[in-house]
Amino acid sequence: MKKVLIISYAFHRTEVIGSVRIRALANLLPRFGWDPVILTVKIPGKYESDFNVIETFYENKQKRLKKNLGINNNITVTRNHGFLKCKKKNLLIKYLFFIWKEIFCYPEVETSWYKYAVSAGNKLLKNEKFNAIISSSPSVTSHLIAKKLKCKYELPWIADLRDLWTQNHYYFHTKTRTLIERNLEIKTLKMADALIATTPYSAKELKKLHKKSVNTITNGFSSDEIDDNTIRLTDKFTITYTGSLYQSKRYPIKLFQAVNELIFDRLIDSNDIDIRFYGPKESLLENVIKKYNLEKIANSYGLVDRKTALKIQRESQILLLSLWNHPGEENLCPGKLFDYLSSQRPILAIGGSKGFVKDILEETEAGIFAISIEQIKKFLVDSYQEWKNNGKVSYHGKVSNINKYSHIEMVKKFVEVLNSIT
Repeated sequence: MKKVLIISYAFHRTEVIGSVRIRALANLLPRFGWDPVILTVKIPGKYESDFNVIETFYENKQKRLKKNLGINNNITVTRNHGFLKCKKKNLLIKYLFFIWKEIFCYPEVETSWYKYAVSAGNKLLKNEKFNAIISSSPSVTSHLIAKKLKCKYELPWIADLRDLWTQNHYYFHTKTRTLIERNLEIKTLKMADALIATTPYSAKELKKLHKKSVNTITNGFSSDEIDDNTIRLTDKFTITYTGSLYQSKRYPIKLFQAVNELIFDRLIDSNDIDIRFYGPKESLLENVIKKYNLEKIANSYGLVDRKTALKIQRESQILLLSLWNHPGEENLCPGKLFDYLSSQRPILAIGGSKGFVKDILEETEAGIFAISIEQIKKFLVDSYQEWKNNGKVSYHGKVSNINKYSHIEMVKKFVEVLNSIT
């Protein structure tokens, strides 16, 4: 059996959707003749021993600095948001924190993992024979580690970019920092034998920058994660969102406006509907909910573990996927979409542009991609009437097309790339 070293910062972080991709890859590769060893950071807690994992030390400098400066660890501080919205008395501290990140956290705060991972990788590759390396980002430090090991041991290397690097529209840095880091990205990924993106839109952007072919391998889902196939649907007309809202960028404003108008027009009874958010709590969300008079309808319940989130998705009448109204969103396909496909519940995706999410929903017929408030209102009214008449909203997803996005199909594509470069 061939051996592959998988470098992934987020492997143990099961609350992060990105870890699902790599854990599925590590779990299924042995079926195709590849034995994976995972190089990752050591974090508190116990984890299943099914995988061959090498853990290394990692110092969270950002967390330590925030503590010293008296900044809440849950606050994100970037050039475009965060410190610009804080109270004046905290403005200077947060601005200094941003400057510190710009200078000392290059290319990211996880860079302190680099030296420990390279050291562990050296020990491993000196003593055991490997046939390839896969690095997966974020964090991009994984690619820096892989490049170092690839050059030293002359191993074929696949760089898997779950999100774009400097081309990512969530990337917020000064122009000088961006130019320097883009040069680092080009020099680093130039050494990769294969690049992988998660959507054809992202692949197209990567190809423009790196002038080399890019493989598209989407994220996927596993129905094996659902223990109970007899989960009962909620009694109420429930709309559920699971995941992060990215500091207000993915607030479903159009949904709130649509629901507000439908209640005012008496097309939906406010006593029937329940809008639920499960993910990191954001104080601004409560203000937006209040603005549209939905305090008794919309609630944020905070983070839940993955198993609970999957159960919540399965019991919901409608699943909400809210995207940022930004052209760059068309490059993305959130990992939660694949969990939603697995749940077999109707999906309402709200966005401001076309993109891969829209493509998948049209292909699978698992839901709709709504751009206007009128589209949202029509979908909600039709779904609500069906719920009133039948006690549930029916699901019309095409199973044959949905199964194309299973984890087993995802791993088959990875194997094709592995075999081609080795």
